[in-house]
Amino acid sequence: MNWFSVLYRGETKISFVGQRERWFKASAVVLAICILSLGLQGLNLSIDFRGGLALDTPNPAGASVGDVRDALAPFGLEDARVLEIDEGTSLRVQAEAVDLDTELALVQAVTEVAGATLEATSLESVGPTFGAEIARRAVIALLVFIGVVVVFISIRFEWKMALGAITALGHDLLITFGAYSILRFEVTPATVVAILTILGYSLYDTVVVFDKIKENVEEYGETMTYSAIVDLSMNQVLARSIITSLTSLLPVGSLLFIGSMLLGAGTLRDFALALFVGIAAGTYSSMFIASPLLAKWKEGEEEWSRRSYRVGKKEAASPGVRPASPTPSTSSSAPKRLSSKGQKSGAGGATPRPPKKGRR
Repeated sequence: MNWFSVLYRGETKISFVGQRERWFKASAVVLAICILSLGLQGLNLSIDFRGGLALDTPNPAGASVGDVRDALAPFGLEDARVLEIDEGTSLRVQAEAVDLDTELALVQAVTEVAGATLEATSLESVGPTFGAEIARRAVIALLVFIGVVVVFISIRFEWKMALGAITALGHDLLITFGAYSILRFEVTPATVVAILTILGYSLYDTVVVFDKIKENVEEYGETMTYSAIVDLSMNQVLARSIITSLTSLLPVGSLLFIGSMLLGAGTLRDFALALFVGIAAGTYSSMFIASPLLAKWKEGEEEWSRRSYRVGKKEAASPGVRPASPTPSTSSSAPKRLSSKGQKSGAGGATPRPPKKGRR
């Protein structure tokens, strides 16, 4: 039987709980890098969250970043962010919000330097109040989502499973935001939608695992430790988790690497990066974070400690127990033999003793 058949049948023997310290340390290293990046350089928020203006224009004149900054100097925007897009064929200017007259003069100055026309230039302007409102609503949506998840899992399973699922969600969020911080990708409203999507995916995978654990607890709760039940459940659903993850990552990877990077669709990149990183992190956390963490918490309960003690005693005593060898019946199966004098022998095959003769 090859490895795929073993995986498909759920007969793998991977020790997810026994090696949990290894998984926890690997996650701790990745999370430390993400937190360090977020602390040092933060997120690259779009103007939808922080307010300001964003100007995109073609660059047929081949103007440099310095040329654009010189054109912005009369408006007091020397610190504006100027980016070269598609190897300098286009320019993007991001600056703080200004009044309408200054905004029109700014657009004319940038298009003259770049050698573009006003018709080919796009301008997006968001006030700081509106940007703050979008950010506030995004946070509220995230908190409501987490609250509903905690209530549902607590009712459907138990509160420790809810806590494990939320821990895995926090793990996925930090890694996703850390990837945006490290790669300096812009966080847009599309990113928020993608993050809510990956949280739902991560929870789906975690709930599938928890449901299998609950089923196996009811069946093997008296004969196996909780850690052994978690390992059994994880190996049984491992093929489903891997196949589901691959079928999700392949199209999302196509959006990210082909649609955004090769074809230059920037909007797809903002959405696909969060999906790709989040799905990968969610698959990892449901298998290597949520379930091993749940096993660690449950093994500390008094009831499961007693069960583990009983199971341990049975396992320690089992090597000394030997099954009794079956003894064949001798009443009917033993052949009867005749002695040399024609008398029947006993069941054991011995010749019967002749009767004693009396004295005269």
